[in-house]
Amino acid sequence: MSTSEEPAARLRRAALDAPRQFWQTDSVLDGYIWQREGNVNNEMKRRQFLKESAIGVSAFTVGLGADARAGSATGAARGFPSESSGERVGRPVRVVSLGFHAGKRPLEWIANQVDQEGAVGADIIAIPETCRGLNETSAESLDGPTVSAMSRLAKKHRTYIVCPIHRKDGSQRFNSAVLLDREGRVACVYDKLYPVWVEECVDRSVRPGTGVCVHQADFGRVGFAICFDVNWSSIWEQLSNQGAELVIWPSAYSAGRSLQAQAISYNYYLVSVTWVPDCLVFDIDGQQLVHDTNDRGDDTNVTRITLDFDRCIFHQDLNYPDKVGRLLKERAEDVAQEKWMDMEGWFVLKAKRPGVSARELARNYGLEELRHYLNRSRCEIDKCRGWEFS
Repeated sequence: MSTSEEPAARLRRAALDAPRQFWQTDSVLDGYIWQREGNVNNEMKRRQFLKESAIGVSAFTVGLGADARAGSATGAARGFPSESSGERVGRPVRVVSLGFHAGKRPLEWIANQVDQEGAVGADIIAIPETCRGLNETSAESLDGPTVSAMSRLAKKHRTYIVCPIHRKDGSQRFNSAVLLDREGRVACVYDKLYPVWVEECVDRSVRPGTGVCVHQADFGRVGFAICFDVNWSSIWEQLSNQGAELVIWPSAYSAGRSLQAQAISYNYYLVSVTWVPDCLVFDIDGQQLVHDTNDRGDDTNVTRITLDFDRCIFHQDLNYPDKVGRLLKERAEDVAQEKWMDMEGWFVLKAKRPGVSARELARNYGLEELRHYLNRSRCEIDKCRGWEFS
């Protein structure tokens, strides 16, 4: 056996020889107790599934290693594919992250950069936190010069724009992300829930926001968090509970693994746009897809990426092997298992051809997406505690 074949062979043997675990909870307060279901029929189904499914036939037998087993980032494409709407597979969304150091660029320069990116074509363009700076003179209202300039460009290029500003509302001041729709209208305003205490609240009288914001755009549901918000998981959980498919994170810094942790926990795409300037993009399973830094070489970073909002992530519980096995067998030309994550107990499905929705097919075959399964599990477990719900 050649060296290149050894990883695949080891993976195949491990997959076929290791007993598949079916987990159940025994004590909701003391944590999970892992129990094996000793049913021979389940083991035989597992073996048959591994032999016949896409992951069993392709990833193992063509000699791919551990990277293929974990899954590649095929749900995202750098830049913007030129395919027509009739050729689009899945639900592609074109995202631009335009990073620069806030307060160091005049509005004319910012508008010119957004104009250039809009001319290429985009579904949503994001610029960094308080893009005009945060100082004694930077506060402006929603009808001020920055939002007005971005509004004209959003309408000109028929794109959404995330425009973070030091916002004033009467005597109050906020660190806000303003979303403009394709007509240049204000679609929603998110006020940073956790401003940096001394730098913002004390020194600049910035008030904390009061709630998360998830907007139903024409391409999907988009939510927002800003900079220091990365440290409070309750924000990110609420974004998930409100159905966010993409979270835009304007920031002064990169956050790195702190940001990645939120993508891993809550399973939406996450795109940053920072003063550094850099951009991190995380997949729905938390895998880092992109980290670009100062790619223009002039303290400017522009990241263009196309994300497929139809890709969907599942827990193996209750979905594997029967439901997903039947789906992959009966609709092999329509949907593929793109990732299989043994350690997490997850897998990702995607559409293979135009006109097909992996999410819709999965629902039709009775599969339940990961965030829905976890939320339902929480409710059912709480019922086991004896809690009553009206």
